[in-house]
Amino acid sequence: MPANDPDRIIHCIKLDKDLPGLAKPPFPSDLGKRIFAEVSQEAWEMWLKESVKFINTYRVDLSSREGAEFMIKQIKIWCGFETGDLAATAWTPPKEGEDGHEGHKH
Repeated sequence: MPANDPDRIIHCIKLDKDLPGLAKPPFPSDLGKRIFAEVSQEAWEMWLKESVKFINTYRVDLSSREGAEFMIKQIKIWCGFETGDLAATAWTPPKEGEDGHEGHKH
């Protein structure tokens, strides 16, 4: 396998410009290879910051198959490999007792 080229420039699908690519694929899969080929280091760092929102909002267990599949889908949509809507990350649960009647039994 050739040594990583620090000067490797790719056309970033996310930022739509020529930028330095990743040093190596982020995952040992076809998706990892595609990210390596089409997503810049800059965009990948943006994704890593963004991914924390999904993990925290949905309490994603990355060691579970469901958690991994959920994140893979978000990566594909975020990068532009798939069309669709990203999962919302601004969701907040409703506060209990907002109507002021919680706990009052007549």
